[in-house]
Amino acid sequence: MSIIYRPAILAILSIATFLLLWQGLAYSLDSVTLPSPLVVINVLITEITTGELPHHLAITLYRLLLSFSIAMSLGCIIGIILGRHPQLDYFFDNWLVIFLNIPALVAIILCYVWFGLVESAAILAVVINKLPNVIVTIREGTRALDPDLLDMAKCYHFSRMKTLRHVIWPQLHPFFMAATRSGLALIWKIILVVEMLGRSDGMGYQLHLFFQLFDVSSILAYTIAFITIIQAIELCILKPLDRHAQRWR
Repeated sequence: MSIIYRPAILAILSIATFLLLWQGLAYSLDSVTLPSPLVVINVLITEITTGELPHHLAITLYRLLLSFSIAMSLGCIIGIILGRHPQLDYFFDNWLVIFLNIPALVAIILCYVWFGLVESAAILAVVINKLPNVIVTIREGTRALDPDLLDMAKCYHFSRMKTLRHVIWPQLHPFFMAATRSGLALIWKIILVVEMLGRSDGMGYQLHLFFQLFDVSSILAYTIAFITIIQAIELCILKPLDRHAQRWR
């Protein structure tokens, strides 16, 4: 039993240590630039009860899920195609390098300049920033597919869908999960910049407003709320899906 609960105990001790260090540093500095955890928690509770935080959090999560779904869907399709067709890969490789090296801020500004300060431009800017990473990750996974297993599928006359489900997908799963986890970590940061520059709602807009008001407590409260949601997605959705997909092992 002690072995089972040791990771949970260590996690609790780690968080408690972090909060104690935060409290000690806030007490020693005694500055408005570093409020104590209790102050931040009180602000967090107030923002939740007034409905401001849930409203802006829901809008940001909507943008995150929409842009993430588009980027992952297109990225997986294009990545598999490039990984399976070397000539296409050679042709578009320079395109990928170019898009990978375009700064996120530049892509956001160009989308707003070209398409206006509209919701579709915001989503497009996020997708453009995430899509090349997904393509490259899935492409490398497709290149690493075992050719013997693909030949076996041909010998047994597997359909394309059956080959994708039972031969290709199990091998691509680790690469897909890597793209998913890195994508969530990257996309929500980009969305905050998108909202800060050209939206009138969302977490990024609120953080920009708090920055102008020099309200550090609210900045930390909103940050903690969003990090909590992302961690909940990881623990309640991604990890169970990962275990389910690898149950054959």
